[in-house]
Amino acid sequence: MSSEHLTVEKAGRIDKILAEALGVSRNQVEKLICDGLVELNDKTVKKTSTKIEKGDKVSYVFKEAQKKETVEVNFEVEILYEDAYILVINKPAGLVVHPAPSVKEPTLVDWLIHKGISLSTISGEERHGIVHRIDKETTGALVIAKTNEAHEKLSLQLQDKSMGRYYLALIDCPLKENIIVDKPIGRSLRNRLKMDVVPTGKSAKTAFIKLAATPHNVELVAAKLFTGRTHQIRVHLNTLGRHILGDDLYGFKSKRDKITRVNLHAYLLYLTHPISGQKMEFVAPLFEDMQLFLSKNFDQGDIDEKINPIALGARLAGI
Repeated sequence: MSSEHLTVEKAGRIDKILAEALGVSRNQVEKLICDGLVELNDKTVKKTSTKIEKGDKVSYVFKEAQKKETVEVNFEVEILYEDAYILVINKPAGLVVHPAPSVKEPTLVDWLIHKGISLSTISGEERHGIVHRIDKETTGALVIAKTNEAHEKLSLQLQDKSMGRYYLALIDCPLKENIIVDKPIGRSLRNRLKMDVVPTGKSAKTAFIKLAATPHNVELVAAKLFTGRTHQIRVHLNTLGRHILGDDLYGFKSKRDKITRVNLHAYLLYLTHPISGQKMEFVAPLFEDMQLFLSKNFDQGDIDEKINPIALGARLAGI
């Protein structure tokens, strides 16, 4: 385990300052402190509420990721890009990103450990390498950090919005126009499984653009996130009276034997390489179920033109 250092630029509580500096949660910093892995001016920190001053030196250590396999893994995940610092994958539907008490099946983190891929440890033992996530049924591009330095820099890009994703979704009724929804999201007061637009929620902003529609009122739309709230696209569409095909949690009425999952796909991921500084884009191919629906119900030539990464990126970047 190697120690890393930072010089404090402003006064405050050590858990808050360190969480902001590393781009992680205060709970993750609390765990580091409880494990005796944080020092202030060469003395071990014992309390998360410890006050620090500008110019203080804070040292911290991240544990090495364990390489042992904890559960049986019998699936593969498509790798879109890999080098010594990052890994970009195309997450399939039905795969949970990281372990949790309620998750019984193998996760993406389990697959990463099974493959022996070197991973960052900033996010704690349950979330090795995970910089950002997408829902279980959502598919598409996801970047994994292989080193702590890469993880820190990618987390900062999430905060300053220089890293992000453009999504494709099939919805049950065409939008009237391209629209930006700017409404706060928090846990639903009526159903704890859902998120909702609530006055006390966190700020959330999503842009939607129309791409193509069928005579049967199904439309392909693209979405750009300005924030990263749980179920954000699904919640904001619900406020417009629209729902993603397969999303019966938020109101789409369907038979699960016909549409078995939420038709939402993280199509294009853009970021700056955390080490080289190179601007990079990755396109995650659509999975067979969503691609088959498009080919059967839309003009494929029109769709190919509308989701061309360059054209789509230009439209969404201009919003």
